Amino acid sequence: MKKLLIIIVSVIMTTGGVTAQNIFFPTKQGLSLVYANLGANGKVSSYTRQTIRQVNGSGGNMSITYVSQVLDKNRKPANDLEVPLTINVTNGVVEWDMKIFATPGTDGIIEIEGDKLRIPSSLSPGDKLDDVQFTMTLNMGIRIRTEISLTEQECLAIEDVTVPAGTFKCHKVTQTSTTTVMRRTTTAKTVSWYAPGIGTVKSENYNDKGKLQSSIELHELDE
Repeated sequence: MKKLLIIIVSVIMTTGGVTAQNIFFPTKQGLSLVYANLGANGKVSSYTRQTIRQVNGSGGNMSITYVSQVLDKNRKPANDLEVPLTINVTNGVVEWDMKIFATPGTDGIIEIEGDKLRIPSSLSPGDKLDDVQFTMTLNMGIRIRTEISLTEQECLAIEDVTVPAGTFKCHKVTQTSTTTVMRRTTTAKTVSWYAPGIGTVKSENYNDKGKLQSSIELHELDE
C-alpha cells in the first residue's frame, strides 16, 4: 500500500497562465527518470524507471502517458514488464485516478474505488490538500477489503533538495496515511519533495513511531 501520491481541479480564471513547467509532473515526451528505492538502512534495494511516452494537450490542460519499470540493484530490468499509466492535468492540477495502480491483467481480482489524488500548480507553504479516501478489494476466493485514507496533507515549505540527479527547488509536502485491513489499522507518515516540471524528487516514509521505513530519491534525469 505504499506510495501513492498527487493532484487536480482549479478555476480557469485563476489558472489561465499555467504552463507545463509549473506542473508537479514531467511533461516532456521522451524524458526518463530513474528513482532509487532505499530501505530503512539507506541502502538501495532496487530502482524504478519512469519514461514519458506521450503528451496530449498543452499548458494547464493535458494527459500524460508514461511507463514504469522495476530495475534491479545494477539498474538492469528485473523483468520485461512495463506498466503503462496515464494521468490528467486539468487547469494546472495533476490528477491520479487510483484505479490506474491496479496491476494490468488483474481485472476482477483487484478493485479500487474512491477519491482521486490531486496537487495544484499553485501550491504554497501553508496550503492544505483535500483528504483522500479509497478502498482496494482483493478477490481471491475470499474478499479482502483494505480501506486507505490520506489526511493532514500540507505544503510545509519551499526548499532546495540535493539528490544524485542534482539540486532542485522543491515544495515539501507531508501526508498521513491510515490503512485498515481485516480490522487491523496502521498509520504512517510520508514527507515528499516535489519540483515543478519533474514531480517527485525525494520521498520518505515513517511508521507511527516516527522511525524511517523506506525512501526514494531521483538518481537520473535523461532527456
